[in-house]
Amino acid sequence: MHLVDSHCHLDWDSFDGEHEAVLERAVAAGVGMLLNPGTDLARSRRAVELAERFEMVYAAVGIHPNDAGEWNEATADELRELAAHPKVLAIGEIGLDYYWDKATPELQAEVFRAQLDLATELELPVVIHNREANQDVMAILAGWQAGLEDAGHPLAERPGVLHSFSGDAAMAQTAIKHYFYIGITGPVTFKNAPDLQSLVTDIPMEHLLIETDSPFLTPQAYRGQRNEPAYVALVAEKIAELKELDVEAVAGATSANVAALFRVGVPV
Repeated sequence: MHLVDSHCHLDWDSFDGEHEAVLERAVAAGVGMLLNPGTDLARSRRAVELAERFEMVYAAVGIHPNDAGEWNEATADELRELAAHPKVLAIGEIGLDYYWDKATPELQAEVFRAQLDLATELELPVVIHNREANQDVMAILAGWQAGLEDAGHPLAERPGVLHSFSGDAAMAQTAIKHYFYIGITGPVTFKNAPDLQSLVTDIPMEHLLIETDSPFLTPQAYRGQRNEPAYVALVAEKIAELKELDVEAVAGATSANVAALFRVGVPV
């Protein structure tokens, strides 16, 4: 079984001094690759450093909506430089977050659109953060993807992934219509998540990615503890249960989806 954790944050302090051990446990669980998105400039730099240090680690670079106040032309220039690294696969994580009051919606939208423009320029897909901003996120993304399609842009049919999806079925179908992948994390394993589980059951495998978002969103079996990439196996197992598939089939399909989205070789 070969799994990909398509979204984790090994750059966070909670993993300091433990990277080798964490990655060894991931490999033992069947994980062959992981993607570490940045959330600000410092964490984007750190994500690239970790990708240089560990063969199985890849990076994305971007400014999270809660850090939108950091954005300026110099920020854009440095992201452009970081994104030139061969192990940077995407711009992210970027998007909108209306749960926290750390940047105005207007500023978040401005920075979001600027980074979509950067992704267009660099021909890199995007990793999308969305918290309590479903309608605005999807409106911006649908407009962006439609523009890519009109221009015959290479990203038009692989624009990105809605990380740790928390929307409803209608949003998922709109995202899929615009060629976005749907990222599924630990909450799908929660006992009180029937809506998410029903949603995942109905989404075809060719549109799903699996993630941990570690150190956050720990699956039910380890709830209350730090999450880590090895636990993406639990997400795969739950999806297999919901879809009445072998877990190897889920691993294979989601790994193939990573390869298609990010144009990267994935262990099979």
